[in-house]
Amino acid sequence: MEGDWMYRDEKKKVLFVMEMEQKLDDFLTQGLNISLENIIVVQSSELKRIKPFDDLMRDIIMTVYRENVDEIMVAVSQDDQKHTENLLDIISENKELQKKIQALDYLFTYCKPEFPYKNIREWLEGSDTLTERVKNTVEVIRHHSLMPPSVKVTELSMNPE
Repeated sequence: MEGDWMYRDEKKKVLFVMEMEQKLDDFLTQGLNISLENIIVVQSSELKRIKPFDDLMRDIIMTVYRENVDEIMVAVSQDDQKHTENLLDIISENKELQKKIQALDYLFTYCKPEFPYKNIREWLEGSDTLTERVKNTVEVIRHHSLMPPSVKVTELSMNPE
């Protein structure tokens, strides 16, 4: 029985939807028992802000139909949150931007509701956690009106260690 399951997974076409800076490593293919010729990757810088009728969603749907995809995995690295924090630190520490950041922080603090966030850092981070954004992405793909109901859509959290 276990052999049949592994054989079936190797033949399954899987679409990985992931961030631009992520790479599909050998451990991923080995751990999921999927042969390389059955793996399709769509990468986007807008993964966590997917909308039902944006370019990324169109690419996903077109790939599902063209390649007869059986499963979609929204792959996210647990390193993404650290990467975002590092970028925010770099922006915050830029001496050329200090006065602009102070002015923007003033606007965010005193110009409600035009600026719904507390400060520029909160705006750059976004209001949702990484987990919430990925779950939203999975839900948008899963419930899209053109997505075949037979296509399984799941989240795959990758730990770089």
